[in-house]
Amino acid sequence: MRPLLLMRRLPPRTVRLRLTLLYGALFAVSGVVLLTVTYLLVSHSTGRLVLISHRAGPPVSDPDPLLAPLPDGMAAARTQATRQHAAELHELLVQSGIALAITLVISIALGWLVAGRVLRPLQTMTTAIRQISARNVHERLAAGGPRDELKDLADTVDGLLGRLETALDAHKRFVANAAHELRTPLTLQHALLEETLTDRAATLSSFQATFERLLLNSEQQERLLESLLTLTRSERGLGRRRPLDLAVVADHVLLAPRPEAARLRVRADTAPAPASGDQTLVERLVTNLVDNATHYNHADGWVEVTTATLAGRAVVSVANTGPVIPAGQVDRLFEPFQRLGDRTARNDGHHGLGLSIVRAIATAHDATVTARSRPEGGLVVEVAFPVREFAEPVTAQ
Repeated sequence: MRPLLLMRRLPPRTVRLRLTLLYGALFAVSGVVLLTVTYLLVSHSTGRLVLISHRAGPPVSDPDPLLAPLPDGMAAARTQATRQHAAELHELLVQSGIALAITLVISIALGWLVAGRVLRPLQTMTTAIRQISARNVHERLAAGGPRDELKDLADTVDGLLGRLETALDAHKRFVANAAHELRTPLTLQHALLEETLTDRAATLSSFQATFERLLLNSEQQERLLESLLTLTRSERGLGRRRPLDLAVVADHVLLAPRPEAARLRVRADTAPAPASGDQTLVERLVTNLVDNATHYNHADGWVEVTTATLAGRAVVSVANTGPVIPAGQVDRLFEPFQRLGDRTARNDGHHGLGLSIVRAIATAHDATVTARSRPEGGLVVEVAFPVREFAEPVTAQ
């Protein structure tokens, strides 16, 4: 229990504390290495003693004076010198250790100050980020100074805040548009019921007409909710991928009955286009493209569906005739609840989610969506998937 209580009372292991300990450890290691080298150099450089003696009489011819026996006085002097040298080395070691300990304390204090100075911009950024919320996400760090790691970090955070602000604005618009789209049919239903109940001359046929309109309105709401769920599921990403062929998916979609297509010429040129992903979502993508091309068309128009493998990508393309769309307004069609021209004025059950779902599904599959308006009217939308090779034939699920 005592070690745990002691650990709880210790200060938190902040980056400043870790940097200070790192600086102190590096200085301590460097000081010990320097002290060891100095001790070795001093011990070897003063290890030899030179003793000079004066003798009376002729010199002694000895080839190696060191091997000659020393007098008793000189032997004692040599012993005394060796002891003195050892004492000096010990004194040097002690004094150097004390100096190392003092400088180590000073280095730790300086390391603490330097670490605080280095981390001060990080503390400033942390304080600024903590004060940013959904209400003031437009604020930025806007760090100045030289182009270093801290400046790059601040710029990265500013970029992240910019993307977050864009996403929040899009989310707010989406919620507002969804609420409006859901409120409109409810208001219509309430008005129909109130009109029928307050009409004292209502007959069975009028009740039947009202119920048919309510049923149609309910079906439109169901399609809207299904589209919203598909959009949400697509934006979550894919759990797993399975092999599929865009040609098989397109053929399966074109077999579905479409009353509006009776007045159009539908052409299909489906070559093998192997890819991978969620079969249901990809089929919904192609369905939305075909439905969009069929619905926003004119009498005696045409719809063309093409699949192929181009430049290492599996491509599905849907082109159609229809009203002229300004080139600068094409990107707006891929935003939720965005319809151009007469599309906004038609209460036809289409809520402007088709192409936004196409883009969300494509993003979940790492695919790219390109769209261009035709000068004579209509739209061409191409979705390019990464190619996935597989040996077994793929059939529609």
